[in-house]
Amino acid sequence: MASMYHSTRSTVKECSAKRAVLDGLAPDGGLYVTDALGETSIDLDRVVAQTYSENAALILKTLLDDYTDEEISSCVEAAYGNTFAAKETTPVVSVGDDYVLELFHGPTSAFKDVALQMLPQLMSRAAALASERIMILAATSGDTGKAALAGFADTPGLGITVFFPHGGTSEIQRLQMVTQHGDNVAVGAVHGNFDDTQSAVKRIFSDKELQARLREQGIVLSSANSINIGRLAPQVVYYFDAYAQLVRQGAIKCGDKIDFCVPTGNFGDVLAGYFALRMGLPVRKLIVASNANNVLTDFLTTGVYDRNRPFHKTISPSMDILISSNLERLLYYMSDGNADLVAKLMDDLAQTGRYEVPTDMLERIQAIFSCGFAGDDEARTAMKECFEETGYVLDPHTAVAWRVSQNTPKADGVARVVLSTASPYKFCRDVCRALGLPAEGNDFDCMRELESASKTEAPEALAALENATVRFDDVMDADEMPLYVERKCGDLL
Repeated sequence: MASMYHSTRSTVKECSAKRAVLDGLAPDGGLYVTDALGETSIDLDRVVAQTYSENAALILKTLLDDYTDEEISSCVEAAYGNTFAAKETTPVVSVGDDYVLELFHGPTSAFKDVALQMLPQLMSRAAALASERIMILAATSGDTGKAALAGFADTPGLGITVFFPHGGTSEIQRLQMVTQHGDNVAVGAVHGNFDDTQSAVKRIFSDKELQARLREQGIVLSSANSINIGRLAPQVVYYFDAYAQLVRQGAIKCGDKIDFCVPTGNFGDVLAGYFALRMGLPVRKLIVASNANNVLTDFLTTGVYDRNRPFHKTISPSMDILISSNLERLLYYMSDGNADLVAKLMDDLAQTGRYEVPTDMLERIQAIFSCGFAGDDEARTAMKECFEETGYVLDPHTAVAWRVSQNTPKADGVARVVLSTASPYKFCRDVCRALGLPAEGNDFDCMRELESASKTEAPEALAALENATVRFDDVMDADEMPLYVERKCGDLL
């Protein structure tokens, strides 16, 4: 029997994995989870012997087991067959005494490509059975937007609308979105920060009147953010594959424990590592690396989640987040499936901006997760030192994780992998400044400076943005977003 999914806030209503992928968010505002997580343990020897695509098929079929083998195989081929520049898809490279998992070799040069090349495939196959037209909504702090746009562009029966905080991304990230091709895409900038944008998207999903009007037209809304289980599941794959690469390289033996240090704001990337642990990957510690918006560091240290604090705009904008949506899934699993407790905590967050977990629950979390944070100055120092000592160029997000990893004691004999979530060329101005390179011109001048100094080449798709035509220049307040979505549903679907 296929695994069933339900909300983190209630176990009463269950649905299939395909329905969960299509809906994105549960009707009560919770996130979809399955109580079957961990019932099937992945065979590590098999993982070590397989390719990335073969491992993707194995893990996705385990998590989304109402998809047929044929459906999963076709999804994997379409997502990873020829879309990533690296032979290993997500290669592990040795840098100094540690390892870096490069997740940025996809079409938009960010880790989101791994999931967002897959999600449209999963969604289109589920939608074909449901006979629905779907509008995908995504709030982005920088990388999700472009990766989602690239993944969903011109997919039949699907439209996508992406919102990003006005002035809250790098110039390269903004250009990636506003120059996107496709007849089914829309992009809008929103006054405010990412949390304002994300909260407004969540309110749209809870707007019953809007959804009723759209259903009359045969249109439903869904999400491309990491709250969608179809986004999260593909990310589990690269944890297993990184482990397999290290075994094949002779860095570890099959069965050895390993650490991962993950730069994260919304908690989705590191949560995928927790899923991998539950599925049998020998993880010793998952190290959560935050920037100056260190709400996760405080939570993992004290058990108090409090978003009532100053919002910092940093050089690692994809982590400029104070509401870490995917943390809700961890709360469900760490409370042994206490949906009533999760619902109460989420209500506390909505009403007061804070919540506190029970002491025994915090102890369980701390047994697996450790944490740290690095401000902009520390990230700049990490970029400079890493380049001078190893010749390797870190982007600002990876630099946060690199510094946190350096500041976190290691266990003897335990390998550590730092997740690199974006190409440094997406943030070339800040990288140039950190490395002491000229940064007076535009971002593309900085790109050329970085190429010269590092003896590397900018990804072709990023370099091409210099002469790309801007298609979208809409700017709005958060309360204007529902009308914008409804209008775009009519225009694009």
